[in-house]
Amino acid sequence: MTSEEYKKLSQPFVPGRPVLKNCIRAFLIGGLICVIGQGIQTGFMSVFGMDSKEAASPTVALLILISVILTSLGVYDKIAQWAGAGSAVPVTGFANSMCSAALEHRSEGLVLGVGGNMFKLAGSVIVFGTVAAFIVGIVYALMGLGGSH
Repeated sequence: MTSEEYKKLSQPFVPGRPVLKNCIRAFLIGGLICVIGQGIQTGFMSVFGMDSKEAASPTVALLILISVILTSLGVYDKIAQWAGAGSAVPVTGFANSMCSAALEHRSEGLVLGVGGNMFKLAGSVIVFGTVAAFIVGIVYALMGLGGSH
């Protein structure tokens, strides 16, 4: 039997994908994460008298901390199973991937286990982000949009 014949034979048994339901779930959880982030930023602005730029960094740091704690407790993975891409797109999803890899390899030791394996999944994201930022910086410099020094 060829692979084409197998595909035709097995096609009626492949379950359908609930695309609309998955999109709604991703939108809801991704939006909820953003609303929580906005609430944290507003809290930093009102309690500590920061402006939006000053409150941005501690907001992201707190979202990452919350994500790591929820991952360590096994809660974030359940949210991710239900929400799909909605939990993976924000910075919390990146923190979840780093923390999950670290937890998975902790029995191998801190250096070779956690340190060596934590960046396997996240490494490509870091490299892509660095290269993209470099290219955008070059384009901005060539177009004269880099601002004054």
